[in-house]
This record gives sequence, structure tokens and C-alpha cells, in this order.
Amino acid sequence: MSDDTTYTPKKTIQLTTLIMMIFSTIFGFGNTPVAFMQMGYASIIWYIFAAIFFFLPSGFMMAEYGSAFNEAKGGIYSWIDGAVGPKTAFIGTFMWLASWETWLVATASKIWIPLSVFISGSDKTQTWSFAGLSSNQIIGILAVLWIVLVTFFASKGIDWISKVSSFGGTMMIIINVAFFILSIFILVASGFKTAEPVHGVQTFVHSANPDFTAPIAMISFIVYAIFAYAGMESMGGITDSMKNPKRDFPRGVLISTLVIAVLYALSIFLWGVSANWQDLFSSGKVNLGNVTYAMMNNLGITFGHQIGLSTAASATMGEWFARLAGLDMFIVYTGSFFVLIYSPIKSFILGTPKDFWPKNVTKVNKAGMPSNAMWYQAIFVIVIIFAVAFGGSTAKAFYNILTLMGNVSTALPYLFLIGAYPFFNMNKNIDKPYVFFKNKTTMWIVSSISFVVLTLSILFTCVQPILDHQWNDAIWTIAGPIIFTIIAIILYKRYEIKHNKPLS
Repeated sequence: MSDDTTYTPKKTIQLTTLIMMIFSTIFGFGNTPVAFMQMGYASIIWYIFAAIFFFLPSGFMMAEYGSAFNEAKGGIYSWIDGAVGPKTAFIGTFMWLASWETWLVATASKIWIPLSVFISGSDKTQTWSFAGLSSNQIIGILAVLWIVLVTFFASKGIDWISKVSSFGGTMMIIINVAFFILSIFILVASGFKTAEPVHGVQTFVHSANPDFTAPIAMISFIVYAIFAYAGMESMGGITDSMKNPKRDFPRGVLISTLVIAVLYALSIFLWGVSANWQDLFSSGKVNLGNVTYAMMNNLGITFGHQIGLSTAASATMGEWFARLAGLDMFIVYTGSFFVLIYSPIKSFILGTPKDFWPKNVTKVNKAGMPSNAMWYQAIFVIVIIFAVAFGGSTAKAFYNILTLMGNVSTALPYLFLIGAYPFFNMNKNIDKPYVFFKNKTTMWIVSSISFVVLTLSILFTCVQPILDHQWNDAIWTIAGPIIFTIIAIILYKRYEIKHNKPLS
């Protein structure tokens, strides 16, 4: 009775709270401009496809994992370990860590775009030059300094960063609401004519972007959609804090999937209300790093014209729309950076067996941070940043590389989680407080389809640049995951040889 009394107060999460948590974790304002740039209206069908065959089933799987291993410190390491063993768990979790490492690389470079937009009203990073250095090289140097700065302060245990993140989240909601209201106003004011013309069903099937018209390229776009839905694994561990997880979690996942999928699809459509794909992207000045701000600028200009402002006044409005988006994204990136520069690596290192790591790696400072591990991480990230920044890429290719590295590395850990799930589900020795897939046939069908969809999307994303002879893109798309897999195998073998036993 006393155990129930101490545990009951933790069960505070209800259905509405769960839906809000899933929404704030998954939905990203910047995902839809990228989708529109990559495929135009044709991206909508793939976002819906990813919601049905990835987001929805993986959400239920994460819920089962989380409820069964809710006390484990290792997160997804403990999940995969409990399902298929420590070796696969170690490699899979290392890939999960890889996704955050590539996020650090990409974001340390991309964070200067919103700052530039906020200061100048538009992205000026491509024009930066100093002492004979190109814009990419300057951004690379700034990214290195940013990594050092954030690692230094984060290792001290900064507690106010959550307030910055919260403020950024509030601004994100404001921007989303403003975007919807203004876009709907423009749609109505223009007599329901969209800037991106709709020519029947084919508009939503055939990509406006010539780079995404081939079947393999179109399927590879699923990785972008999966990236937009990534993060559900962080929700799996909250089932023990819910008042009625068996009833509310599946409802929350279903409702959230529907709401997020509809909002993503509607957002992509609404971008076409103010933006014409050819007019905005054919010049080559817009890339995956600045597309959000370019489209916000265009939204402001279009809105200004609709309310009768002069060309100059409309341009000024567009500039301030871009500035607002720049300020918002800079704050969001900053808040996220301070959390993600220590949280994943701390979870991984402290979750795996202590005797696996050298003592100086697992050492925690007075602030509770694994500062040594964080600095080792910083060195690795800095090396990658220099390699990409000084690799001779154009600005557009530079940000494409960073985005592709992040997308593939983010999608790969789900192969391990989804692939291990059937073994977890059928293991009767694991206590499962919450089970959604009770029918084994249904479980195998759903998990197999999700696994195949995920595998093909990752495979085609890696193959596409090879078929297009874009060797630089191909190398950087594949390099991150391969490097981390090799490192994981070497570390695991080292441990086995040293201790003459597998991880446990």
C-alpha cells in the first residue's frame, strides 16, 4: 500500500497533456518550408505516408518499450538490449548518438543564418568573407567557436537555459499561428488562387523540383518526412507517469498523428498560397539553410501587397517577417544546443555499464555533467565541421550535405528500434505493463512494413546522389553512419577482449 502511495503522485499526465507533449516534441515549423522546397505540393502525400507507416506504428512501439523499461537509465540502449542483446543495443544506440552528433555539426553552422537574418533582414552568410576565407570557411570557424563556448558553459550546469528554450517555444507557437492566419487571409483575399498553381491531382503527385522527379529520389524523400516526425522515442518513457496509459496513450498517439499529419499537410499547402516554386527557388539563392527565412520574407511581401501597401512598404514588411523568424529560430537553436550537447552523450555513457568506459570518461563534475566526455565530443564535432567547411563545397551543397547527414543519421536508429521490436514483443520474460500489439500476426505485419519503408527510404537516400554522380553528397550522406558503426564495433570488441565477456 505504501508503494502505491509513493508512486500515485507521479501519475499526473492526462490525455490532453500527452497530446501537447507529443506535439511540442514532434512538430517543427522549419520542416514544412524544407518540404515545399524539395518537392512542392507533392511532398504532402509523402508526409501523410510517413505518418501512417512510420509515425503511428513507431509511437505504439515506443510506448511499449518505455512502459517495460521505465526505470532504466540507458534509454533506448536498455530497450534494444532487453529485446535482442547488448551488442546490437550498443551499435544501435551509438547510431542514435550519431544522429545528435550530426545535429550538432549541422546546427552549429546553421545557427548563424537566423542570426544574420535577424540582424540584416535577410541571409547574408553567403556573402561573408574575411582574410581570404570563403563564407563556408568563416561559418565553419564560427561553428567551432560556438561548440567550444556552449560546451564550456553547459559543462558548468546552466539551469536558466530551460527558460530560453521555453521562450523559444512560445515564439514558435506565435509564428505558427501568425503563418496560418496570414496565409488564410491571403488565400481568401486572392479569390482562393494560390501562387503555386494547382493543376489537378498531378500537382500533388509530380514534384515541382526536377531533382525529385525520379522514383528513387521521390522515395528517398521519405527520410525528410521521417525526420519531421522523429522524437517519439522520447515519449516512450512517460507511460509510468500517466493516469491511464492503457487507454490514453494509444488515443494520444492516434490523435497526435492525425493532428500533426494534417497540420504538416496544411502548412505545406499554405506555403504555396504565397510562394511560387519557380519564382522563389529557380535562382539558386535559396538553400536548405535559409529557406524558412526566404519564405517568411516572401509571405510578408505577399501580405503587404494584398493589403494595398506599396512595393517598398511590402518589402519592408517581408524583411521584418524574416527577422521575426530569425530571432525565433536563433533562440530555439540556442536553447536546444545547451540541452543536446550533453543530454544524449550523458544518457548513453551513464546508461551503459560503467566498466566499459575509462574512468575519466564517466567522471561527473560538481554540476552533474560528464564534462570530460563532453569535451571529447566537442573535439570530434569540431573535426567534422572543419572537414565539411573546408571541403570546397558551394553554399547550397554545403547545407545540403549537413541536412542529409542529419536526416540519415536520425532515421537509422529507428531501424534498430523497429527491428528489435518483434523480439521484444514476443519475449514473455519481459514484464510489459502496456501492450498495444496483442495480435502477433498484426504485430509482425505492421513492424515489417515500417521496417521495410524505413530501410528503403534510407537506402534510396544514400543511392540517389551516387546515381546523380554527386559524389561529394554521397560521401557525406554515408560517411557519418559508417564512421559511427565502425567506432561502435571497435569499442564493443575492445570491451569483450579486455573483460572476456559481452556487455551486460
